[in-house]
Amino acid sequence: MPTPTILRLFVLPVPVLLAACGTVPSVTPSMPAMPATSAGSTVTLALLETTDLHANVLSYDYYKLQAEPSIGLERTASVIAQARAQFPNNLLLDNGDTIQGTALADYQALVKPLACDQTLAIYKAMNLLKVDGGGIGNHEFNYGLAFLSQVTGNRFDVDSVDAAKPRCAGPQFPQVLANVYSVKSGKPLFAPYHIINKQVTASGPDGKQVTAVVRVGIIGFAPPTIMSWDKRWLEGRVYTQGVRETAEKYIPEMRAKGADLVVAISHGGLDNSPYSPTMENGNYYLSQVSGVDAMLIGHSHQLFPNAASTVPQFNLPGVDKVRGLVNGVPTVMANLWGKHLGVIGLHLRYDGKQWVVDKSQTTVEARGIQNADKSYVVPDAAIAALVADEHAATIRYVQTPVGSTDFRMSTYFADVGDVSAIEVVNQAQAAYLAAFVKANLPQYASLPVLSMSSPFKSGSAGVTDYTDVKAGNVALNNAADLYLYPNALYGVKMTGAELKAWLEHSAQRFNTIDPNQAQPQELVNPAHPSYNFDAITSRDVRYEIDVTQLPGQRIKTLTYQGKPVDPQQQFLIATNNYRASGGGNFPGLDGSKTVVASPDNNRELLIAYVTEQKHLTRAASGAARSWRFVKVATKGPVVFHSAPNVIALAKDAGINNVTQLKADDGLGKGFALYQVDLSK
Repeated sequence: MPTPTILRLFVLPVPVLLAACGTVPSVTPSMPAMPATSAGSTVTLALLETTDLHANVLSYDYYKLQAEPSIGLERTASVIAQARAQFPNNLLLDNGDTIQGTALADYQALVKPLACDQTLAIYKAMNLLKVDGGGIGNHEFNYGLAFLSQVTGNRFDVDSVDAAKPRCAGPQFPQVLANVYSVKSGKPLFAPYHIINKQVTASGPDGKQVTAVVRVGIIGFAPPTIMSWDKRWLEGRVYTQGVRETAEKYIPEMRAKGADLVVAISHGGLDNSPYSPTMENGNYYLSQVSGVDAMLIGHSHQLFPNAASTVPQFNLPGVDKVRGLVNGVPTVMANLWGKHLGVIGLHLRYDGKQWVVDKSQTTVEARGIQNADKSYVVPDAAIAALVADEHAATIRYVQTPVGSTDFRMSTYFADVGDVSAIEVVNQAQAAYLAAFVKANLPQYASLPVLSMSSPFKSGSAGVTDYTDVKAGNVALNNAADLYLYPNALYGVKMTGAELKAWLEHSAQRFNTIDPNQAQPQELVNPAHPSYNFDAITSRDVRYEIDVTQLPGQRIKTLTYQGKPVDPQQQFLIATNNYRASGGGNFPGLDGSKTVVASPDNNRELLIAYVTEQKHLTRAASGAARSWRFVKVATKGPVVFHSAPNVIALAKDAGINNVTQLKADDGLGKGFALYQVDLSK
């Protein structure tokens, strides 16, 4: 497919409330003269959503150093072109979690940071696509406020950002965020909202085409839980407000300034538990705020609408997973990594004063980059050309060898006990924490040091979404595959009882298995992501997980050095800033247990550890499995899904109770069906 031609009708900003600390002052443009719109005129305005791109500009996996056609904004671009051809009246909007998530992103943020006059590769691609507006997600804050200030072209009035520095290059579209404020000024960090005067071609009441303007207000929200997840960057510098009260504050202002429509770009999912201003996924309540016409959501890396979805958040009262409605509000979530494009076809009617949404004729869908025949759309070649230098530099960087391994480290069977891709992470974390305590915190020197890590990649984004580091040289890209996120090493002090509670929460990864059921039962609970399945890999610790018991009652025979763990016994546990500060809602982990808040990145200390060890062996770094399933005979099979034809890796890891039942599980996503025999 040739490079798509992108037609951009006049998109003209009108004055907005610009209370943001670093927002460029608005300039009122001269509006073209056009006749008044007649009552009864109609138009379909498409809202096109990208979300959770995570810096996947190209269809390329920097961890595997190979093309990956199932991802990438360069392919989403082709779907965008198709949607624009179908809906000439459109706005392309991004939901956030845009600038972090690949080796390319880390290279531009940490390895060779951008100069002030340079633009991030992902923003260069979005500029080419003429994105009309964007929101800010939680991962935008991962590299700190100074970096975010620079790459978005803002001047944040916060400590840690040098206000004397010039304003740097940023994206060529407005970015909005209403619920994150500067402690210093009490004002929003970004412009809370922006109003776009969208010139459209409508149908008059007589059926003839007329030119009109729809004033579209966009307002952005980030999860308030950023204050825990990126506490090291944000504490004392910014604060958050809840999505509901923030929307109630600003939407009336947007309407007063002439907004016909209000589109919430909210980086979060749906949760109908009792409302809290700090809740991670508050959009169920945002949909109930008067004046919200449409919601673009994300963060959960899911697809909505999706009639077949079994995800709990899409099966709540008032959520229509077929039509894409949340409490009556048209809503879309476009998966992640550019795999889908959200498309809300808002059918509008002019009532003589303003444009209003006709929900009966509004459509919501998410369009994939994969065709019906399992092939993928052709990428927009202009994007690869645009970021060719950054792409090549990243590949050169990640190929730098740091050590070697005599065994394959993978997460294909992490859910049934393979620790080959986890133990070396735990070893690196534990070694760092022990050395730090010895040098700086002698009062804790007598406490045992443990480490928790999880299989970050376990198939949630598709059959290729697994960590897989082959035997041989270990390069920087392999370290990034083993440790996906740019977290910082944190150490927490926990009692034996708190340690057990941590493991109990992790064990929610599994469904409750009925031994007497003859029908197949799924082992893995998809509502509990693999990155929240923390595990210890220590020869000193042993515990069992009884999946026949209800959550909270599954951890059995927890021992340390052969003795039952005393509930009052104290441990130091190496983890990351996300977990230590409340990420994943683990009991007791709310920031109060932190005794070491290291400035060092978990991935960097992993690289340092492998460099020091030089050569990893399975016996030393890939076989210390601390946990087992409690043995139980089941009348029917207990099954799980993983990549096909990798059963040999389970055997190599000492997992001898697993068999492949089908090379194709029949669900159309390329996974195989496996069985685990819990009686062995």
